[in-house]
Parts: sequence; structure tokens; C-alpha cells
Amino acid sequence: MKKQFGLMLMGSVAFLSCTTTNPQQQLAETILNDTTLHQVDSMARSIISQGFNAGSGYSQIWARDMNTFIEVACEETNQTDIRNAILLFFALQQPNDEMIDGYVLKPDFTWYDNHPYYADAAPDHVGFKNTVETDQESSLIQIVGKYIRKTGDTSILREDVAGRTVLERMDDMVDYLMRERYSEQYGLLFGAMTADWGDVQPNDDFGCDMNELSSRAIDVYDNAMFLIALDYLQEMTDDASLLKKWKGIREQIAQNVRKYLWDAELKKFIPHLYIDPSPIPAGFDENQIHYHGGTAVAIEAGLLSKEEIALVNAQMLENVRLSGMPSIGLTLYPTYPEGFFRGGMAKPYVYQNGGDWTWFGGRMIQQLVANGFVEEAYDEIRPMIDRVIKNQGFFEWYGMGGVPSGSGHFKGSAGVLAKAIEMMNDWAEEKIDNK
Repeated sequence: MKKQFGLMLMGSVAFLSCTTTNPQQQLAETILNDTTLHQVDSMARSIISQGFNAGSGYSQIWARDMNTFIEVACEETNQTDIRNAILLFFALQQPNDEMIDGYVLKPDFTWYDNHPYYADAAPDHVGFKNTVETDQESSLIQIVGKYIRKTGDTSILREDVAGRTVLERMDDMVDYLMRERYSEQYGLLFGAMTADWGDVQPNDDFGCDMNELSSRAIDVYDNAMFLIALDYLQEMTDDASLLKKWKGIREQIAQNVRKYLWDAELKKFIPHLYIDPSPIPAGFDENQIHYHGGTAVAIEAGLLSKEEIALVNAQMLENVRLSGMPSIGLTLYPTYPEGFFRGGMAKPYVYQNGGDWTWFGGRMIQQLVANGFVEEAYDEIRPMIDRVIKNQGFFEWYGMGGVPSGSGHFKGSAGVLAKAIEMMNDWAEEKIDNK
């Protein structure tokens, strides 16, 4: 009798083990059955299918924006159109090999900018550049890498643009950065002091051009973007000399980011390493500021361990709680003091001085998924999903109280959310398939 009961009990346990869903599979089912994710993904793809400009209110095509929706664009728009839009950037590359921020048709160049960029290879267009930043070359290289991954079109690398191939021009852009934006003292790229990934400096009203009022500084965002670009470049050729060159630069930059920018005690990246005298007012400790966007990009560049990713994500959540802002898209915390920047950005939690940007928060969601923190990603994407549905749009940034601001159909926001949703769905489908 005891033997028969034991067999019955073992059979029951076996049955339960076959039918019980484990927590990861439950999460997978929740993700796949979440209609709000499907709704937002559909909305994002609809907006991105309408062209390559940055969004409503923007006629320009920006490299740093296009870089964050190029993969979705490859799925939703004509490949030839994408290819031509990419090649136009290279046509506007400057004689010193620097890359522009973006371009428009000449009749659309209607805003004040005392330094337009022209090129004989693109006679109908004019380029522009916010020179306080150092992410333009890296952004375009990443665009090409993502385009090739999605389409398989390696022929773009051999495309001749005004006497040089695209691959040659990208290598020349690397040389430009190492020549014009490289600090020999620290072995890292520099730009002007801005708020995290932002392209507005303090001390002058326009704020977007490096000038005599700029403070040259090194931050994690510019260098992490360069590392990612160097990774893509290494996928694009089997030329041993180029691979050795790019790999060597990558190893050096990554090592120096950890050496000079990672605060081992606070477990965070320092905001800036100043080459020029610091512009920070007396009594304000800039090193207490957490840079959310630069940290997310640093994770993508492979600069943090899994344990460190968990720590910085917890810091972001605590910053959101302390600030009262809506999501981890919060640019930075605490904010710079009132009046440090000019214009509207002089106020805390406005624009890049602590505004909440899905454009970068969505990149952190992507990296949480990529590094196995899927439950956290699903929880932390919720406010971003909910506000898209509530406001029926992908706003550029959100202020205190979740007030939407800027472009109402910002393609960078749409692109990062669509990719994050796709990554979560891919993870969930794999878990269900392996059930």
C-alpha cells in the first residue's frame, strides 16, 4: 500500500512540474499578451514610416536621431530611400573629414546659424552642426552598421562618394576625432561641457557652438558612442591593418573611461573631466550628479559588469523617486542650479537639465533586456508606454508632472521604444518556445 501511494505521489509531482509555469515564462506570457505594447509599437512604426526627419516640427534629418530609429526604418520604409539618405551625409562630409549633425534642402534652411556647411557633392542641401557635441561621426558610423545588419547591403561600404568610398570616409572620420577631439593627457575624446548627452552649453545664448566661452570637457557619453562605432567598424571589413587600428583605439578608450570617468566609490560615472577650468559655480558639487543617458550608452558599449548595471539601474530608480519625475528617462539628477544654463533650460527639470527623455530612457530599457534584467525592463518601460497612449504621441521630452513638451511625434522616442518592445517580445517568444 505504501509503495502504491508513493508511486501515486510521484506521478502527481511529475504532472505538476510539467504544467506549472515558472516566473520567467509567466513574464513572457504577460509581455506577449500586453496589448499596450502592441499598440505603441504600431504607433511608432507608423510615424517612422513617414520619413527620416527627426519628427514633427523638424524638417532636418539628424544623424544622432536617425541612429536611434534606423533599424525600425529598415523594416518600415524603402531600402533605397534609406541608403540615399545615408549617402547624403557622406556627400556633406567636410574637407577636414568631420561629419555634420544633419542636413536640409537649402530652401528649408530658415533658422539662424552663422556656420552652415556646404559641399559640391550635395549642391541642393545645407548641413549644420552643434559643435559642442562629439557624437556626430560616431552616430553616422552606427547608422551604417545597423543598416548593414538589417539589410545585408554591404555594397554601401564600396559606394564612391566624391572620390572616396564610404568605408574610407568612415576611417577618415575616426582620424578626425583622434586628431581634433582627442586629449593626449587622458586618452579620451572631449567636447564642450554640456548636460550629459546634450548639445547645449552654458555661458552663451545660442549654446550649440564651441567657442571662446566653452569649457572643454570629457564625458562618458561621447566616448561610449565612439566605442560602439568602433565595434560596428570592425564588423565591416577583414582588412588586417584597419582592424588592428580600430581595435587598438577601442581598447585604449575603454580602459581610460574606466580609469578616469568611473567613480569606484559612488559606483557611477563622474559628469565631466575638465580640460579647461571648470564652469561649475562654487558650492555646487557636480560629481553628485547621475548622468542617466550617458550611463545607458556606456552599458551598450560594454563598460559595466552585470552587477554594476544592477547598481546604476537602482540609482536611476531612486533618482526618479527623489525628483518626482515620471521615468528613468530623467536626463540627470540632481539638476544643475537654476541660472547655470541660459533660456528655458536655466530652470531645473527643463529640456536637457533634468527633463525626462524617452529617447534615452528607452535605450536603458534595451540594455536591461540585453543584459537579462527583463522584469526590470518591463516594469520601467510602463510609464513610457502609458504616456504615449495617454498623449497619443511620442513627445520629445516631459517636464515635472509628466507634462509633454517639444515635438509631438519625435522619431527618436518612437524608435527606441519600438526596438525595446521588439527585444522584449523576442525574449518572451524564446522563453515560450523553450517551455
